[in-house]
Amino acid sequence: MPADIVISKQFEERAKVMKGMAHPSRLMMVDALSRGERCVCDLQELVGADMSTVSKHLTVLKKAGIVEDERRGKQVYYRLKVPCILNFFHCVESVIEANKR
Repeated sequence: MPADIVISKQFEERAKVMKGMAHPSRLMMVDALSRGERCVCDLQELVGADMSTVSKHLTVLKKAGIVEDERRGKQVYYRLKVPCILNFFHCVESVIEANKR
């Protein structure tokens, strides 16, 4: 496979992860999950949205590879798949601070 195609695919994968984070509710969920796993009901209460909306947001995060889930009885629990995603938050905060100057 030519190098330019490999690089293009790599940028597409990066964009997929960034798009997965590109909503305030999803950012709130990722932040909450940084402190430990949560059931869907906790995340629903956190963002104040109906269950179908929260489920759609979680599906986006799961498809982006940011979270993973585990069913326990009737409840589904989510956790961060790769906790280093929090480094992204720190970087974003640095950009926000730099833009205040």
